[in-house]
Amino acid sequence: MIKKFLVLVFVLTLCAMRYALAQPISSSELINNAKQYDGQTVVFAGEVIGDVMVRGDYSWVNVNDGKSAIGIWLDTALTRNIFYTGSYKSRGDSVEVVGIFHRACVEHGGDLDIHALSLRKINSGRYLAQRLNLDKRNFAFILFGILCLLWILRVLKRK
Repeated sequence: MIKKFLVLVFVLTLCAMRYALAQPISSSELINNAKQYDGQTVVFAGEVIGDVMVRGDYSWVNVNDGKSAIGIWLDTALTRNIFYTGSYKSRGDSVEVVGIFHRACVEHGGDLDIHALSLRKINSGRYLAQRLNLDKRNFAFILFGILCLLWILRVLKRK
């Protein structure tokens, strides 16, 4: 009885270590070897970009690892910790997703996606301060001045 219990604990520990020690896989690796990873549990990490698209009990989130973005289909409850999504105004939250990879998901029209089992926030995003580029502003004023000068010259030429 104790031997069976110890074997069970050992097997469960090995299964848990698979997820605990799993390294995120790149989008390039997933895309280039989609057939190999199809139906497999993968770990994918990156920045949440675009919008969190709620579809009832589930949501779509796009995660970009710096090379490509992959659509993640997940329970809407898992999105509650996502506060920032990447855009020109903000840096998105960095997340790590564990889920089932589909190279041609039947449920979603044949798209490549990951059905998330879990989502963990690695780093928070932030708003990006947009500074005014003074060189571009000055150049715009010079162009406006030239335009006004040309318009004045054209008006004077007609008279």
